[in-house]
Amino acid sequence: MKIFVKIVLSLFMVLYLLILTKLILFKTFSITEVSGHISFSHGPYWGSHNFIPFKTIAHYLFLADVNPSIRIENIAGNIIGFVPFGLMLPLLSKRFSQLKSILIATFCLSFTYEILQLLFELGSFDTDDLILNTLGGVIGYLPIKLFFIVFKKNGTIRSQTKGQ
Repeated sequence: MKIFVKIVLSLFMVLYLLILTKLILFKTFSITEVSGHISFSHGPYWGSHNFIPFKTIAHYLFLADVNPSIRIENIAGNIIGFVPFGLMLPLLSKRFSQLKSILIATFCLSFTYEILQLLFELGSFDTDDLILNTLGGVIGYLPIKLFFIVFKKNGTIRSQTKGQ
C-alpha cells in the first residue's frame, strides 16, 4: 500500500511540476512559439528585471495603480503556486521532513524558474517571486508537519508502522 501511495504522489508531483512550468515559463507562449522565442540577446530586455528584495511586493501593495485582481494574481499567485510543492515533498521523501530542507528545495526550484526566465527571455526575473514562492512552499509544509507532530505525539503513526 505504501508503494502505491508513493507512486500516486510521484505522479501528482510530476503533473504539478508540468502545470507549474507551463504557468511560469510559458504563460504567454504556445509550445510552437517557444523555440523561436528562446535567445540569448542582451538588449534592453535585461533592464526589466527586479533584483531588489520587496520592491515588487511593495509596489503592488502600496504604490501600484492597478486593478486589485492583478495585485492578488501577482502576490497570492506566487505563494499559492508553490504550496503543493511544500505539501507533497515531505510526503515523498523523509529527507524533506525539516523546515530547512523545504526552504532550500523550494528556493532552488523557484530560483531555477527565475534563471530560466532571465536567460531565455520567457518572463522577468524577480527577487520577490523567490521570496513569495519560498513562502508558499513553507505554507504547504506546515500542515504536513503539524499532522506528523500530532500523530507522533499520540503514538498513532508509531503503532501503525510497528504492526506492518
